[in-house]
Amino acid sequence: MDRSWMYKFRGSKEYENGLDKLLDIAFEKESVNGKIVCPCKNCKLGDWVDRVTAKDHLTYHGFLNGYARWFVHGEASSSTRPTYDLGDNFDNGNDMQGILHDGICFGRVENYSDDNDGDGIPGDEEPNNDAKCFYELLKNVEKELYPGCKKYSQLSAIIRLFHIKCLNRVSNKGFTDLLEFIKDAFPVGETFPKSYYEAEKMIRGLGLSYNKIHACPNDCMLYRKEYENDTECHVCKTSRYLEDKDSDAVGEALSKKKKKFPAKVLRHFPLIPRLQRLFMSSKTASFMRWHEEGRTEDGYMRHPADSPAWKTFDFRNRDFAEETRNIRLGLTSDGFNPFRSLNVHYSTWPVVLIPYNLPPWMCMKQEYFFLSLLIPGPTMPGNNLDVYLEPLIEELKLLWEVGVNTYDASMNRNFNMRAALLWTISDFPALANLSGWSTKGEFACPSCHKDTCSRWLRYSGKHCYMGHRRFLASDHPFRKDKRSFNGFEEHDKAPSQLSGDMVLRELDGHTHTFGRLNNDNRKLPYNWKKRSIFFELPYWKGNILRHNLDVMHIESNVCESVLATILGLDKSKDHAKARDDLQEMGIRPELHPIVDESDES
Repeated sequence: MDRSWMYKFRGSKEYENGLDKLLDIAFEKESVNGKIVCPCKNCKLGDWVDRVTAKDHLTYHGFLNGYARWFVHGEASSSTRPTYDLGDNFDNGNDMQGILHDGICFGRVENYSDDNDGDGIPGDEEPNNDAKCFYELLKNVEKELYPGCKKYSQLSAIIRLFHIKCLNRVSNKGFTDLLEFIKDAFPVGETFPKSYYEAEKMIRGLGLSYNKIHACPNDCMLYRKEYENDTECHVCKTSRYLEDKDSDAVGEALSKKKKKFPAKVLRHFPLIPRLQRLFMSSKTASFMRWHEEGRTEDGYMRHPADSPAWKTFDFRNRDFAEETRNIRLGLTSDGFNPFRSLNVHYSTWPVVLIPYNLPPWMCMKQEYFFLSLLIPGPTMPGNNLDVYLEPLIEELKLLWEVGVNTYDASMNRNFNMRAALLWTISDFPALANLSGWSTKGEFACPSCHKDTCSRWLRYSGKHCYMGHRRFLASDHPFRKDKRSFNGFEEHDKAPSQLSGDMVLRELDGHTHTFGRLNNDNRKLPYNWKKRSIFFELPYWKGNILRHNLDVMHIESNVCESVLATILGLDKSKDHAKARDDLQEMGIRPELHPIVDESDES
């Protein structure tokens, strides 16, 4: 299909004719209730509009950058075209289909009628059991809450009740009592569940459940696998449960009857079911191939798939790259205080995964951020973060080595879905916890490694790092500029990039025991604190970009320091101790402290 008109002047006749042809095809094949998803730069495939509005938007704003293959507007990459049925819920404020797919996957529930073969699901191949269960559950979206009820379906009512339960901290027994009253009060034919556990079973089928894993309060271990039934930590011998304060005989007798509460609980949200959900909507499933079939390859970097790291990974793992539906993931983590109070020292660490197969206007939206782990406080896990990453790493190893059988609704086929973690994203302190390389001290730079150029500032009491000119071209004028920098010319070459094999060689033979109370670990070379758990992934050592720094933190800190120094604010870097350090280094004489006649600077 000719796309040259897309790059013409939007007021030209050629652009208008090409746009009319595209809209003809889109409204013939993909319209729902007389509307299509608008591909303009402003709507970004997020709003449903009529033909007049779509033409106005595309004439005024133009097409979304990179949207060269019109997946959503009739140009399917396979012979099977996605079908959609929004039904009466399209313009309904109580759009449970929309809520489900905003939280689980993009798009809408396909029209699975009983006229089709198999289990009412159209296609060339029958979905696997997991997909069947999910599709059957979604049929409850249309199931009446009671005869004649139009506002709520069975599923929407249950989700609303669960929301109320969470907001008001209603106990499980209280929720069951409420359901019993509602069933008794509502007309005959109501479809409410009988108890909390029956309602929870229905919600769990959506893939919204999580696993509670008990952890040592000193971050030594998780009580799972062979340690699942232990009552104390095998490293520090601390009790698994909170200690009972009752000390007398009567108190001990009562405490045996009481329910024991774990000292620390990790919440693990299984990743595999949520990745499978992405393929159970034909709309999202087609976008999961966008990085290969819809991306514009013109030499510009608009998406991670344009990066050397992605291309090198595909070159080294060609069997993985052959299946375009295999998922590339990014991981990010940082701590926050959930109590919104600055005087409460509590740090909770969520671990979030992002699927990069999706186009850039989708993969950075909140509905595609998958919370995998919620690490409790009150203290940050620090170097012991690897202990809590164990369940996630096991899932990632399974997704790489074996894969999981997944139904692709856009192609009506089951396939073996695999996934790989490309890199992590964090701020500078969290990079130390994820990579195992300490970001403090003489060798703080994770890129320069053992070749970090640092100097101790005696008056300021910290290290400074001034070897940045090594990364410039050999003939760059800054290399010979002594006055503006550290007083010396720079003739050294940039340090070589630290590969995964180099890391493993440096840490070969070294072991590490986790736990805040454990002080028996041997000192590792240079600034290493541990061998990162990510090296358990078979492909991790071959990744050329394993850890990324969050641009937001860098921009914020640099901007804050520059503005504070220029304006003389409290966080200014221009202070008396800094000027004493300049004098000791013998550089910038115009900034040296001036001593008056009373010997006061």
